[in-house]
Amino acid sequence: MFDLTLKLNGFPIKKAQKKLQSIINIEESKYADYVETQKWEIVKFHLKNNSFYKGFGKSIDFNDWNSVPVLSKTDLQIPLSNRLSNDFKANEVYVNKTSGSSGDPFIFAKDKFCHALTWAEIQNRFSWHGIELNSCLQARFYGIPLDKKGYYKERLKDLFSKRRRFNIFDLSDDAFKGYLEKFKSTPFVFINGYTSPIVQFAKFLKRNNIILTSVCPTLKICIVTSEVLFDIDRRIMEKQFGVPIINEYGASELDLIAFQNQEGDLQVNSETLYVEILDDNDNILSKGKEGRIVISSLYNEAHPFIRYDIGDIGILSKNSTQKKPILEKLIGRTNDIAILPSGKKAAGLTFYYITKTIIEDDGKVKEFVIEQITRNKFKIIYSSKEELSMERKEFIINEMERYLEPGLHVTFERKSELLRSKSGKLKQFSSLVND
Repeated sequence: MFDLTLKLNGFPIKKAQKKLQSIINIEESKYADYVETQKWEIVKFHLKNNSFYKGFGKSIDFNDWNSVPVLSKTDLQIPLSNRLSNDFKANEVYVNKTSGSSGDPFIFAKDKFCHALTWAEIQNRFSWHGIELNSCLQARFYGIPLDKKGYYKERLKDLFSKRRRFNIFDLSDDAFKGYLEKFKSTPFVFINGYTSPIVQFAKFLKRNNIILTSVCPTLKICIVTSEVLFDIDRRIMEKQFGVPIINEYGASELDLIAFQNQEGDLQVNSETLYVEILDDNDNILSKGKEGRIVISSLYNEAHPFIRYDIGDIGILSKNSTQKKPILEKLIGRTNDIAILPSGKKAAGLTFYYITKTIIEDDGKVKEFVIEQITRNKFKIIYSSKEELSMERKEFIINEMERYLEPGLHVTFERKSELLRSKSGKLKQFSSLVND
């Protein structure tokens, strides 16, 4: 049914599956040639068929990949009709909108074969862990549109795609009790969705001393995406669910970017994407160096995503090969950098992690986010049934200063629940400070 729904919507999934398999079958010794050929072919296609990209890439030298300009999200914040390639119309392609988690949302398009390749890639990666999307029932922890048309459209897609969706906008214990009853009565094979609400469900199970596989023995794995997976959260989920936790990194405008393989590494999608790590001056960094993640979509003819700065910071492992690149570390978003009074910079998620290990230690705090107001002023907004003690607050402040630098002013604000984006994601760290 899953393949059939894609086919009925005009996405040639069988053709895409066949193409993907032919790429996977390319030998390692010939893989660099495949990537080199494909990345230049997509550049040439858009220079010939896309007026937006033709103007953007005037200075491209076909003997020098570094001459290909880097696309930012702000470059793409013009009407979609101005960015579509010749012979592609908005009502004949896959059109969607980015989540805006980077602060720069925009509407994008994929031609139907490219979008079918995305689903072929997802099917392939899920199969690494024994998940077959046509037959395995999914417990889906994603957001859902609240308008009537969007809501029922997603519900219909869920029905045909063997998915049962959980309301991640309500993370109360009463809601979790309803989740648990659903797991007791439904033969779910895997959980899939945003990291933070799934972590909260695991914490609910922990408070009630329940292992999920004891009530849902059909459950095999849990796949988390869209938000950073911390080791401490992975351990809680693995223990309370009784299944392995698989990490996924993707972007709706591109594809599945990286997926945890059987060895536990976050393996980059080298079949339909070309991933680079660049410094602040757009120079390619060697493996093992931290920098901006820049991605080229090798098959999207409807819309150019060539050397596209996705807004994330990461490191490619020194053990990466052309066919099997490994994302050693995903550090966070470029706009999630904390600039401290001394001028020192700290990755926002690292900053968040320092506090996380302390603030959730006693289990009283459900979730929290950090906002940087000025260089030395930070606010920790948390959801909890009771106020943090003065001793706990002082300890958190001292640890933040010990790891970062002295002189930080930290305030705390308790709320019954935290505000999530329209998609249901939780932005864990945000800064109002400009460099």
